[in-house]
Amino acid sequence: MADKLHFSLVSPARELFSGAVDHVIAPGTEGEFGVLVNHAPFMTTLKNGVVRVLEGDTVSKRFYVRGGFADVTPAGLTILAEEARSLSDVSAADVDAEIEAVKLKLLELDKDDTKRIVLDHQMVYLEGLRAALAS
Repeated sequence: MADKLHFSLVSPARELFSGAVDHVIAPGTEGEFGVLVNHAPFMTTLKNGVVRVLEGDTVSKRFYVRGGFADVTPAGLTILAEEARSLSDVSAADVDAEIEAVKLKLLELDKDDTKRIVLDHQMVYLEGLRAALAS
């Protein structure tokens, strides 16, 4: 297994993935980056986007993350995401329903309500997730 990268993706809700992979591509705030086995250590922040797990040249898994951190160490890559979902486990219809629910909540709030900021961030995340499902 020395030729494989240990990759772990964790959200506050649960660990979504842990295992040996060939390559991971993640959405860093400074741009997309890839990590292979024996990569130089670094830590960076993530923006909303798709994390792709590759086996050889083939994407085997895709996750949509909402922000977080990526930490590359000699032991491998760990992504600590604010929120994350496997794109294979979510449907466009489910995301559309979540978007509609957030829209309704936003309509119920006053324009100065501080809850609006949290819902606006959730809406951006859900719209990105919906777009990722379409691609």
